[in-house]
Amino acid sequence: MTKQLSLFIYWVCSITMVLAPIVALYYLWNIVSFAALARTHIGLPIVWASVDSWQWYILWLCTFLYLMLGVYSLYILRRPFKNFAKGELFSLSNSLNLRSFSKLLFAQALAKPLLFTLSSVLLSLNHASGEKILSISLGSNEFTIIALAVIFWVISNLLVEANRLKTENQEFV
Repeated sequence: MTKQLSLFIYWVCSITMVLAPIVALYYLWNIVSFAALARTHIGLPIVWASVDSWQWYILWLCTFLYLMLGVYSLYILRRPFKNFAKGELFSLSNSLNLRSFSKLLFAQALAKPLLFTLSSVLLSLNHASGEKILSISLGSNEFTIIALAVIFWVISNLLVEANRLKTENQEFV
């Protein structure tokens, strides 16, 4: 069952890595749909009529960069799951990939509030003086992701150390 679940996670990561940029490029091509999506998800008192198309394109670019951080995280994460599906559980490469994934997960948790802050400033640039918005949002989701990244970091360190001890014992015998 573990091998099948690992293979399933590997394929979900792979498919998401392909679909995410395609969807992002669709929203670049159809920036009006991206703007409509952003309006529904950004809970800020923005005067939407004042937002120019260049602002939507810059917001799309920032969102795309944030998304690519997640896609790269999936690229790193799928490697150990491919190895898990093969039965390779305690390899050094799996441990190092989990460590890299934890770093990327931590970076993405920090990037999300930065993206929201940048969005608030960018979308309110055309507002009258004194009505521009600087909104900083850090919620429990970010703290949960940071905690998860720390857990992955600890597990990867334990696995790296276990691999080092395994190698040392093999050399000793």
